[in-house]
Amino acid sequence: MMNTWFTVKVRYTKQLENGTLKRVTEPYLLAAVSFTDAEARIYEELGALIRGEFMVVGIARTDLADIFQYEDSAKWFKCKITYGIEEEDGDKKKNVAQNFLVSASDVKEAYGRMEDSLAGLMIDYQVLSIVSSGIVDIFPYREEDAQAPVNVAQKSDEPSSDQRGVVYSAPGTDVEGSQDNEADESVEDNTLEDHFEDDNE
Repeated sequence: MMNTWFTVKVRYTKQLENGTLKRVTEPYLLAAVSFTDAEARIYEELGALIRGEFMVVGIARTDLADIFQYEDSAKWFKCKITYGIEEEDGDKKKNVAQNFLVSASDVKEAYGRMEDSLAGLMIDYQVLSIVSSGIVDIFPYREEDAQAPVNVAQKSDEPSSDQRGVVYSAPGTDVEGSQDNEADESVEDNTLEDHFEDDNE
């Protein structure tokens, strides 16, 4: 069975930096084989991280082609690109859209890292939008979880000032194969802090 990405909303009482307690709802992203598996995994992953009780208040399947993680950034940006592919009859092209997640300190850095990460694509693409996702943390499938582990490509050991980060990919979501059918999102773009829109849109 193939795993996919799910955004899971969790509600709990959080202690803020000033010592006060506040009831918050935070989104986490994890790889799972089903909604039931996603719920079980989030309780397992957050059980040691969150003090006290917490409750899952929402789970949504999330359409992501790849996730590019850099160790120097904990903020996650959702990037949407589009490109054209020829129809089987070759008479016309159809537009395909894909979503990516990249860690960066701001929108400008997220844009640069997306360009670096997609530099090997043999197609012309356009970045439609980059928005802060609100995702607190991601939990890819571990190798020992085994039914359908997420493919992990570690960054190169060769020294580079612009080194690509760790890549998490759900099986079956290669760039050439995905279609423009967006899945339900648990974090709405209009609630986000940073926003990038292409002038041509």
